[in-house]
Amino acid sequence: MATIEKAEHKELPQQLIPDPGPDVILGKGHTYDSVTARIAGISFLPFKNSPKKWLVGAFIAFCFVNLLMLAMGYLFMRGIGIWGVNIPIGWGFAIINFVWWIGIGHAGTLISAILFLLKQDWRTSINRFSEAMTLFAVACAGMFPILHLGRPWLAYWLFPYPNSMWLWPQPRSPLEWDVFAVSTYGTVSLVFWYVGLIPDLASMRDTAPHLWQRKIYGFLSLGWRNSAIHWHRYQKAYLLLAGLSTPLVLSVHTIVSFDFAISILPGWHTTIFPPYFVAGAIYSGFAMVLTLIIPLRSWYNMRDLITLRHIDAAAKFMLGTGLIVAYGYSMEAFFSWYSGDKYESFMYWNRMTGPYGFTYALLILCNIALPQMLWSRRVRHNILLVWILSLVVNTGMWLERFVIVVTSLHRDFLPSSWGIYIPTKWDWATFTGTLGFFMFLIFLFVRALPTISIFEVREVVHHEMHGQHNQPVAEEA
Repeated sequence: MATIEKAEHKELPQQLIPDPGPDVILGKGHTYDSVTARIAGISFLPFKNSPKKWLVGAFIAFCFVNLLMLAMGYLFMRGIGIWGVNIPIGWGFAIINFVWWIGIGHAGTLISAILFLLKQDWRTSINRFSEAMTLFAVACAGMFPILHLGRPWLAYWLFPYPNSMWLWPQPRSPLEWDVFAVSTYGTVSLVFWYVGLIPDLASMRDTAPHLWQRKIYGFLSLGWRNSAIHWHRYQKAYLLLAGLSTPLVLSVHTIVSFDFAISILPGWHTTIFPPYFVAGAIYSGFAMVLTLIIPLRSWYNMRDLITLRHIDAAAKFMLGTGLIVAYGYSMEAFFSWYSGDKYESFMYWNRMTGPYGFTYALLILCNIALPQMLWSRRVRHNILLVWILSLVVNTGMWLERFVIVVTSLHRDFLPSSWGIYIPTKWDWATFTGTLGFFMFLIFLFVRALPTISIFEVREVVHHEMHGQHNQPVAEEA
């Protein structure tokens, strides 16, 4: 029979823990029990002892959730005419924000699945958090196409279900492909995330200070006993799910890019969109990971678990994908000139100098110019500067979606149909509301579930003990 953990529950350390160094994945002095106590202690911390910054952040996020509910309620009552969409700009904030949120959800699967298959140890302390971020971002993304339908209560018509009126979806529409791609991505990501949680939920079941916590975590851990057969089945299932998730990273945003690429509109009709969108998605996803984990490691004094090594590696990944995005921008400019198409050339010139030219300038500044600072090791090890750059990249990637959608639509082939898109207060309310919804889910996740994978950090402890002391390591209790 498997032994049960007896790791003593301890309060979070009050003294400031220094960064262990840029080449260290885990701070020194950790044991199996100390890892469990540190990570599980965040969830077991009494509510009254929560960091004040967490309380303030959760309250602000909850206020924005209420703003989202207000905006959605008014939308259901009045229709999408409250938004700034018009002819010819039928796609406004709804599709801009949909593509942006889907992009943010890409880093989670990349960190968890692809880096797991490549055996990259630096993913260990950030994979669980990025997986949760993926699920919450997909939930936010899914709202916008449904709200944009005009009759959101009929969203189920998008699925090919048998019905008496024979209203079947159009299978050649990329909007229909989105439904299957995003729903598949969300489902596999949810299963992948939950399967990875099961051993840690069992650890929290065995160390929880209260009976009601032990019952909840025991129910969620599905009877995990830490036995050899459980670990054998777990490893096979996790590897299989990682293999299934890997092609989804490439396929989901590729299909999202088809919403644009298969049209004949100048600025959209280009074959570079699929790889360019995938790189941009990973770019913004890693930026959001850095935006969230840097405050987390400070508020909960976890500098020995989320070290400079993690931040440096994520910053390098962000720099690399940013260079791919910059190549995509340059190819767009080259194609508009080399094609000899007057409509394509006008589109790009209008994108740079037209009514929305300032958004293109900010896009280049945020996505290409400023992130080049990450070439410097000194910048990558400046935590505050990396956090600011991650915010800059998130802003720039949102501007990229704005530029792609609006500047291609507002001046199409016929000057008589040209128009200007101005987002209304309800556009902004819906967008900021989803930001609040996303952050509120993150705050709840931090308090309710292990933010860092306990058993994977224990594996790091095992490797360090085995490598440094060259002694046989005792079984994980």
